Amino acid sequence: MTEARLWLERISALPLEHKVRIMNVCGGHERSVTLSGMRTALPANIEIIPGPGCPVCVCPEEDIYQAIQLALQDGVILVAFGDMLRVPVNVPKGDIRSLAEARAAGADVRPIASPTEARLIAEQKPDSQVVFFAAGFETTTAPVAAMLVEGVPDNLSVLLSGRLTWPAVAMLLGSEHAGFDCLIAPGHVATVMGPEEWNFVPEDHGIPAAVAGFDTESLLAATYSVLRQHIEGRAFLDNCYQVAVRPGGNPDARAQLETAMAVSNANWRGIGEIPASGFAIHPDYAKNDARARFHDYSEAQRRRASEMPPGCDCARVVLGKVYPNQCKLYGTACTPRTPIGPCMVSDEGACRIWLSNGVEVAA
Repeated sequence: MTEARLWLERISALPLEHKVRIMNVCGGHERSVTLSGMRTALPANIEIIPGPGCPVCVCPEEDIYQAIQLALQDGVILVAFGDMLRVPVNVPKGDIRSLAEARAAGADVRPIASPTEARLIAEQKPDSQVVFFAAGFETTTAPVAAMLVEGVPDNLSVLLSGRLTWPAVAMLLGSEHAGFDCLIAPGHVATVMGPEEWNFVPEDHGIPAAVAGFDTESLLAATYSVLRQHIEGRAFLDNCYQVAVRPGGNPDARAQLETAMAVSNANWRGIGEIPASGFAIHPDYAKNDARARFHDYSEAQRRRASEMPPGCDCARVVLGKVYPNQCKLYGTACTPRTPIGPCMVSDEGACRIWLSNGVEVAA
């Protein structure tokens, strides 16, 4: 019998008297849950809710707009992680609404997979200004910090849109209706930052929590752990990803983040500003900060709550308020080929994950 089957049997044997809602924070977790068919394998009274674990989905519209305008108007070489090229912004019909469209219009926009590629392009093009549009959570921002600490060419700037994961969960738990009873915390973030920053979930809110990896066995172990905690009326943080997650996380990565980055209030698309939830480039590295180096193209009205496109429910999907297939655009007007909202762009976006794996529109 496989380990996954054993965990499923243990979960099925638990005396659950009512529905239990478990939120997973990580886009990678949601992909594994959906690909494995975990939802359909679990008892019907266990609800797995996708949460705010997609950095592409919450990247504020004004940052994407700024990247588009730098590519179009300042003539920079604009490099970004591939998913960011297709995220649309709200502009009048006929205007360029994504980095991919800017590229089609003649801008030099290039997809990359790592900060190392951004540095290499800058070294190869010493007479050009290169801007690295770096959007992501802690695991993506740490390599950007390391790149800055190690030193970069003078012609390379970073347009940073980094976010911390835990403040979004803290915001949900601080609201009147959190919408979940247990939490599965992201193992990849805990690998960098340490599991301790998730202690606030059980300690301050009495909600069971467990850190999980990406494999089905780890996710099922975490699910079993939080369900047992829930049944027994006790809440603590369980590390179900001990192969990678250690107390204190990765000291080198954390040191580089503390050196090159500062924590600031930050806007989340469709959600609004969350206190102390963003990374900003430290003033000591301002010479490589695109925000200090180039004109700001983000108009005041674009700095509002950074709404989703009309009819798009991405914000409520990210917050775990609705399932992806409950959005009226899901699978009809909004598809991976023709995304309207950002949750249909990234392979960490719940809408794209669900539609790509055959989840039909809700009845």
